[in-house]
Amino acid sequence: MTTAGHGPDADPEDWVAALSGGGAQQLAATRRLHDLMLRAAGHQVSRMRSALPDDSRATVDVIVNQAADEAMTALLAKLHTFEGRSRFTTWAYKFAILQAATDVRRVQWQHREVELHDLDLAGRPAPDHDGPERHVEGADLAAAVSTSMRTVLTPHQRRVAIALLVDGVPIDVLADRLGTTRGALYKTVHDVRTRLRADLTGRGYLPPDPARGPRHVPTTRAGMP
Repeated sequence: MTTAGHGPDADPEDWVAALSGGGAQQLAATRRLHDLMLRAAGHQVSRMRSALPDDSRATVDVIVNQAADEAMTALLAKLHTFEGRSRFTTWAYKFAILQAATDVRRVQWQHREVELHDLDLAGRPAPDHDGPERHVEGADLAAAVSTSMRTVLTPHQRRVAIALLVDGVPIDVLADRLGTTRGALYKTVHDVRTRLRADLTGRGYLPPDPARGPRHVPTTRAGMP
């Protein structure tokens, strides 16, 4: 909870009670909360302003106000979940920051085509590696990942994985284009990683202990016996 204030413009001592009640107290708390959301959204949009196709003051104001309104609606719907483990204002600030970032990405991608293509790594540049041995090992691992994606993933899983993990499409943008939710896409990505790790581990490209992380695979082409 925040520290108690005094006067009509002070933050309420108990935000949840003030926002859940009625009358003048609720109206005042709602106004104070919206002011907070505007400040938080404005801060985030300012940080991401260079990503906007049109970074004019008018466009920024529209995004900030929309993000503040959407964040406030989302917060009020989850007001009952606030447990007081942090300051209420800190908790509320996160809603506005996340919503503002989402709205900026949506504007950034609104005129860009999102192509859900299947696996085609042939035309993609190979990653840089230090030295010929690491280059060969990296190429081997990339080929192994490509094989795993073709054999253990469904077409939908491959397309989502490529869009999010290779092409860098923001997850909220992809969710909008597919008419689904972020949660559903997060589950798809989780399933993709689980299947790929199991297959690559079974074929010796990853260690059996996930905590150890990926390793380079020694090959005869890398000068190993």
